[in-house]
Amino acid sequence: MIQSRREQFDALFPSEPAFRWNQIEDAFFTSAKGWDDVTTISKSMREALTVIPWMSVEPQTIQVSLKGDTHKALLKVADEKEIETVLMKNRRGAWTICVSSQVGCAMRCGFCATGKMGLTRSLIADEIIDQYRFWQSYLTTQPPNHPTPSRISNIVFMGMGEPLANYEEVKKTLNLILKYTDIGRTRITVSTVGVLPRLEQILTDRDWPHIRLAVSLHSAIEETRKKIVPTSYDEFLPKLEDWAKRYLQTFGNRRHHLTFEYVMLKGVNDTPEHARALAKFVNHIGNVRVNLIPYNLTDCEFEKSSDSTIQEFLEILHAKHLIATTRRTMGEDIAAACGQLIVVANKPSID
Repeated sequence: MIQSRREQFDALFPSEPAFRWNQIEDAFFTSAKGWDDVTTISKSMREALTVIPWMSVEPQTIQVSLKGDTHKALLKVADEKEIETVLMKNRRGAWTICVSSQVGCAMRCGFCATGKMGLTRSLIADEIIDQYRFWQSYLTTQPPNHPTPSRISNIVFMGMGEPLANYEEVKKTLNLILKYTDIGRTRITVSTVGVLPRLEQILTDRDWPHIRLAVSLHSAIEETRKKIVPTSYDEFLPKLEDWAKRYLQTFGNRRHHLTFEYVMLKGVNDTPEHARALAKFVNHIGNVRVNLIPYNLTDCEFEKSSDSTIQEFLEILHAKHLIATTRRTMGEDIAAACGQLIVVANKPSID
């Protein structure tokens, strides 16, 4: 069992008051580079804490896209396992990070390279949070004007793994990010393939922070979705519709909507029939936005829909009064785009 920093601290200092750990936790999100920089605690405590790693992730390689707007890091975590995380320049004049929540993934979505890894284990909250801390440090230590600016304004849980299959650790991460950074709830998105028991739990969990949720739908036709997402529940679509209506009734407002993600796969889910089925499904629910995602090539069985097919699909959705957009593909040249994250041997380092 991998111990968190908090558990290791409590073992070292079982009688310390709770505020002491809060002081330490706060330091993780500052410019401190190690235990010696945590001046809010005594020197003797700092010395004792050196047995606890300051960071739970260790960079192995970093790749940068030709445009310089996407950076991908291979990070080593505990027990010699590895994950990938991505830094992307966004339209807000800052950066978005894509974090992983598991080593591998058990969902086996047909278009996703990560699914081919299978699931090794879930990450603890320290390992997810430290992906943010790693990128924040990376940005502030780069040479002048490369890259700029240094602020991370958005976080998406769209990396390796199914976040809701690691519910408690993801919840801890979300609450700590909201507590110690200036990133607000509407700037954090958790993407899920649709783990219905956990979606139900969100409705009644007072500790779950109501950040934005994105459900990987990929088809509003049951048979097609089952082909794309083989782990999909029976009667998933009516169950999702029922849940989504209750979710929006409880938490929805002008700024808090649901997003349905839809990877466009040639000849599979990109026909006018699929577009009309999607529009009908969404219009039954309400405040839902659709994000069409051009398929990023992997060694999976699917092919990318043509630009003209995606445009025709989008026009059908707009004609049905849906708010729908097409995601901008970033980092495809370094396999950092949606569905491409996978850990393989002998990855090159491109600095």
